Amino acid sequence: MVGRAAGLNQTGKGVRERLVLLSIQQENILETRMTKACIQTYPDAKHYAISAKIPEFSNKDRTLVVQYSIKFEQDIECGGGYIKLMSGYVNQKKFGGDTPYSLMFGPDLCGTQTKKLHLILSYQGQNYPIKKDLQCETDKLTHVYTFILRPDATYSLLVDNRERESGSMYTDWDILPPRKIKDVNAKKPKDWEEREYIDDPNDVKPEGYDRIPAEILDPKAKKPDSWDEDEDGIWRPPKIPNPKYRGTWKRKKIKNPNYKGKWKIQWIDNPEFEDDPDLYVMKPLKYVGIEVWQVKAGSVYDNILICDDPAYAKQVVEETVIRHREVSKHIFPLLTAVTIIIHLQINHLLFAQMLRLKKKLLRKQRRCGELRKKRKLNEQGRKVSEGKRRGGMIDTAIDTGISTEGMNYERPKSREKHIA
Repeated sequence: MVGRAAGLNQTGKGVRERLVLLSIQQENILETRMTKACIQTYPDAKHYAISAKIPEFSNKDRTLVVQYSIKFEQDIECGGGYIKLMSGYVNQKKFGGDTPYSLMFGPDLCGTQTKKLHLILSYQGQNYPIKKDLQCETDKLTHVYTFILRPDATYSLLVDNRERESGSMYTDWDILPPRKIKDVNAKKPKDWEEREYIDDPNDVKPEGYDRIPAEILDPKAKKPDSWDEDEDGIWRPPKIPNPKYRGTWKRKKIKNPNYKGKWKIQWIDNPEFEDDPDLYVMKPLKYVGIEVWQVKAGSVYDNILICDDPAYAKQVVEETVIRHREVSKHIFPLLTAVTIIIHLQINHLLFAQMLRLKKKLLRKQRRCGELRKKRKLNEQGRKVSEGKRRGGMIDTAIDTGISTEGMNYERPKSREKHIA
């Protein structure tokens, strides 16, 4: 890379340009949908992995800045949105979760409990997560995550150009033993005074203090007129709290002249600590990759930048994401209003269609009821006509002497008498 800003800008662009040219490993169902200006995971419930080779970057005696933007277009439910930086040789066709990395950085969400921001550094082949509990953003806006690592092993973590966390690799990662440890053999001196206030030795209890009763007879109480000492006994006024009573006497408190504060175990140099002046140095970075699992896809990666100039990285954020966000703040309410209007119109059309269907169904039911009623009346008329016809046939058969066997007709008694 030639120069600082120019060359580093090429690094960021190179990542985006090369990502489009990468092959995708289909055997392990590693799929990534790439758009013109970004990378978006697709479809849902998949493991996504893609990597790009970048110009070699060493942070020896330099500040390392890793920055990218991500947007969760869906409620991700459970999945990652982080990136990885790799050193050494990487077989990109087999890039996946087992591929060693030097840095893992970015959000990881799962349900309502896990909203973690990963920051994992590799040192001598072992991965060390940051000890602090870092929280990531969970909304559907585009957010920029920036990690800055300096040659003095201090770091800063920014979200949308605002510092979220800072510290040192010596204290926030368990990479090296601590410089100082508590002296386990230390004991508090016997004459160590931890009491800030003590009783005043010159304070004397007033004479007659203990003779003051806690309760006294109520001087305003009067014996009731209906009180009968022969039946009720001798009347005594009730007792009330004594306003002159001050409780148990205690000496006044004064400042302890021998007060030394709360005793604490002293910190001493850790004999196991061995400083590594190159603690912050990573192996030369050669690849950037995305390797995540997501239940809900649609995460948009963009603006990946690896450089050594925090001011330039900040400028990139201002000129891209922040500027677009200001525009979207004015457009989003309008889009929301339009969406609401469209939904209301759709609901109105659906409601009107439902009313038409309901009316049509009622008309159909009414016709069916009329047809059933008409059919029932016709059936009843047919049965009446048939009954009359059968009755006439039987009467004729009796009068003519024709046998009625098989007609299932019981001869009326009056008719039998007439025949007889």
